[in-house]
Amino acid sequence: MSERAMTPPSRHHMAVMIWLAVFPTLTVLQFLLGPVLRDAPIVLRTLVFASVAVPIVIYGLMPLLQRLRVLVLAGRRGK
Repeated sequence: MSERAMTPPSRHHMAVMIWLAVFPTLTVLQFLLGPVLRDAPIVLRTLVFASVAVPIVIYGLMPLLQRLRVLVLAGRRGK
C-alpha cells in the first residue's frame, strides 16, 4: 500500500464516514424496530437501538468505508 493510503483519516473524513454509517443504520433500525418498541420507555428504546447500531457500524460499516476511502484516494493519486 502507498504511504498516503496508510495514513489515518482526517477528522473531516472520519466525520463523514461515521455519518454515512450511522444515519442509514439508525433509519433502518427505526423502520424495523420502531413499531415493536413504540410503547417502550425512551431509555429502553435508546438502549436497544444503540446496542444494535454500534456493532453494525463499528464492525460492519466502518471497515467497509475505510477500504472504500483507501480505494478512492488511490484512484485520485493515479490521475
